[in-house]
Amino acid sequence: MENSILGGLIRQLDNLVWGPALLLLLLGSGSYLMLRLRFLPLRNLKFALKCAFGGDSPPGKNTLGKGSGRASSGSVSSLASLTTELATTLGIGNIIGVAMAMVLGGPGALFWMVATSIVGMATKLVESMLSVKYRGKNQKGQSAGGPMYTCLHAFPGKPGRILGTLFALLAVTASFGMGNMTQSNSIADTLWVSFRVPKADTGLFLTILTVLVVIGGISVIGKVTQVLVPFMGVFYLLGALAVILVHWRNLPGAVAGILTAAFHPQAVSGGIFGTVTVSAYQSLRWGVARGIFSNEAGIGASGITAAAADTEDCVKQGYISMTGVFLDTAVVCTITGLAFAVSGVLSLTDANGAPLTGTALTLAAFSTVLGDWGNSFVSACIVLFAFATVIGWAYQGERAFEYLLGGSTKYNIWYRFIYGLTAFVGCVCPLEVVWNFSDICNGLMAVPNLICVLALSGSACREIRAYCTGGSVHLLKYAKKELR
Repeated sequence: MENSILGGLIRQLDNLVWGPALLLLLLGSGSYLMLRLRFLPLRNLKFALKCAFGGDSPPGKNTLGKGSGRASSGSVSSLASLTTELATTLGIGNIIGVAMAMVLGGPGALFWMVATSIVGMATKLVESMLSVKYRGKNQKGQSAGGPMYTCLHAFPGKPGRILGTLFALLAVTASFGMGNMTQSNSIADTLWVSFRVPKADTGLFLTILTVLVVIGGISVIGKVTQVLVPFMGVFYLLGALAVILVHWRNLPGAVAGILTAAFHPQAVSGGIFGTVTVSAYQSLRWGVARGIFSNEAGIGASGITAAAADTEDCVKQGYISMTGVFLDTAVVCTITGLAFAVSGVLSLTDANGAPLTGTALTLAAFSTVLGDWGNSFVSACIVLFAFATVIGWAYQGERAFEYLLGGSTKYNIWYRFIYGLTAFVGCVCPLEVVWNFSDICNGLMAVPNLICVLALSGSACREIRAYCTGGSVHLLKYAKKELR
C-alpha cells in the first residue's frame, strides 16, 4: 500500500515537472540559441565531428591555442572527455527509452525526440563551452567544472552561489537516479527476462564491478569508455540496421507514419503501429522528455565532463560536446525507432492485452531478424550501454558532490562506495518508480542550468560566432593556422 502511494506521488510530481512550462523552456531555449548562433551548430557539424575524432589536429594534439595536447593530472583528452559524455548519454535511453516513448507517446514521439536533439545541439554547444570557460580547481588541483562553477564564477555573490548549489544538489541526486538506478534497473530486468538471473544477484555483481571502476576516478573511467563506447555503438547499430534492412518494404510507410503521428496521432492508428490512443500533446511530452533523457541537452550534466578535457579552447570543446547530441539522438535513437516501426512490433500486446514496451518490445523487434539470438544480442547491448552510463555518471555526480563541500575531495571515496551500493537498490526497485524519479531529476536540473545559459547567451554566442571566419565553415583552416 505504501509503495503504491509513493509511486502515485512520484508519478504526479513527474507530470507536474514535465508540464508545458518545462517543455517550452527546453525547446524555446534551444531554438533561441540556434537563432542567435545563426545555425552554426548545423553548419559546422562536419567540423565538430572532425574535432571530436582528431581530424583537425596533427598527431598528439587535441587542442587549439594554449592547450597542452596531453592530459594533465585529473584531466583527460578531448576524445576521452567526449566518450565519457557519450557513456552517460548512450544508455538505455537509446533503446528502452525510445521504446517507452513510442508506446506512451505514439510513433510521433520519435519525431519530437529528433527535433529536440536538433535544437539541443545549440544548447549543448553553449553550456559545454561555458563549463570549460568558467571551470575551476578542486582541492587536489584537478580541473573541475560544470554549470555549478559557471554560476559561481559568472555571477559573483549570492545569486551565483544559490544557483550553483541548487544545480549541484540536483546533479548529485540525478547521479543516483538517472545515472545509476535507471540503468541498473534495466540491466537487472534484461538479465531476468532473457536468462532468469535473479535481480538481487545482478545487483550484487553490478555493485562490485561499479565500485572497482569508479574507484580509479576520471582517468580510469575515461580509459574504459574510450574502448567501450565505440565498440558498443557500432555493435548495436549493425544489429538495428539489420532489422531495418530486412523490413525495408515497411520503411516508407514507417517514416510517413512517424511524421504524421507527431501532429495527428490518431491518423496512423492500425497497421504496423497498432492502436494509437494518445494525443498530440502526449506525443510531444514523451518525445521531448525521452529525448532529453537520452542526450541531456539543457540538463547541463555533460558540461561537468567537458570541463575535464585538457584544453583551454572552450569553443572547440563545446563543438566536440555538441556532437554527442547528434550521435546519440539524431543517429542512434532514430535508427532504434525506425527498427521498432518497420518490424511491426508496436502493434504487439502481451498476455494481458497491454502494448509491449521497454525490454519486451526491444526483444521482439530484434527477434524478427535474429530469432533466438535476438535475446542475447539485445541483452548484451543493454548491459553494455547501461553500465557505460553508470560509470560515466559517477564522475559527474562526484564533481557535483565535492562542489557542495567547497572543492574538498576528502569524502569522495564515500561517494563512490555509496554510488556503487545504489546500483543494487536500482536493480530491485519497481521500474515505474525508478523512471519517474529520474524524469523528475532531469527536469529540475534544467532550470538552474538554463537560467545561467540564457543569462550568459549574449556573450557566449558572440564568442562562438567570432571563433568562425564570418560565421562560415572555414574553421579547419583556422585551426591549422593557429597550430602553426
